[in-house]
Amino acid sequence: MGKGYIAAIQLCGWVALMAILATAQQAAGPSAGKSTDPLEQGLGLAKQGRCDEAGPLLKQLPADTGKETRYNVEMAIARCALRRRDGQASVTALLALKHDFPQDPEVLYLTTQVFIQIAESASSELYRVAPRSYQVRRLQAESLESQEKWAEAAEIYRKILEENPSLPEIHFRLGHVALSQPDLPNSTEAAKQEFRQELAIDPSNASAQFWLGEIAHRDGQWDEAVSRFTSATKLDADLWTAYLGLGMALNSADRFPEAIAPLEKYIAAMPDDATGHYQLAMSYRHVGRKQDAEREKALQQQLSDKQQARDAARAGVKSQ
Repeated sequence: MGKGYIAAIQLCGWVALMAILATAQQAAGPSAGKSTDPLEQGLGLAKQGRCDEAGPLLKQLPADTGKETRYNVEMAIARCALRRRDGQASVTALLALKHDFPQDPEVLYLTTQVFIQIAESASSELYRVAPRSYQVRRLQAESLESQEKWAEAAEIYRKILEENPSLPEIHFRLGHVALSQPDLPNSTEAAKQEFRQELAIDPSNASAQFWLGEIAHRDGQWDEAVSRFTSATKLDADLWTAYLGLGMALNSADRFPEAIAPLEKYIAAMPDDATGHYQLAMSYRHVGRKQDAEREKALQQQLSDKQQARDAARAGVKSQ
């Protein structure tokens, strides 16, 4: 036989083999070679944006799933819920992520996205169902505040009060607007009047009490500051800045033994705040607790150094 004839036979053999393999692959079906793990299938579908198909598979997450797989599955569920604009499902998925991965940067970023979407959806619904309500105007005023358009925001708040003079929180917002414009004449006095009017409408407003305490402290009125801050802590036990304000006011009034308890409570809740450690060190030093004072002063210095390093890093990034 000639070499050409042998080569032709070999070629026919290869063609036949390829045909057999193709037939076998077709007979095996489209799922051949794919994972049978429902979680892997769900993750693959989620990456393709096929969330309706992925959801039932991803929900089959066993309790003993490894950390990396759990993270990927929970993140996929959350992103699918966000994509579908399902607020309830987004929050449920986010709570699972926050529980399992509380310090993860991507989880924290996703948290902002979920609540931004919920806020946008709720505000759109509010505009649709009650376009002339005071709630819509309040949203407009708060948006203007965020843009530091104080005069425009104040004008809307005052119009709301013309129609609803006993509405809670509006005088408080006007007080905040006044404090945000320290260069205006009598801005502090105007803020005090607004906070007092707020308390006349809603005596339970701890934030109004706090700001009246803050203003009194700035003006050197120690007794009033202590009274206001104390009231704020009683109205809202979780308003931690009120404990700091109370401790600072007591220190300013040379009432150092009394300042220790609120300051200790503050740094227990806010251990990374250098100001709290500084104030507590001052209290300890004046009551003769030298070692405690040195410990707090060292913590204050460490936190201040870390903050300076962070500030320097941010400045370096901005300058690039």
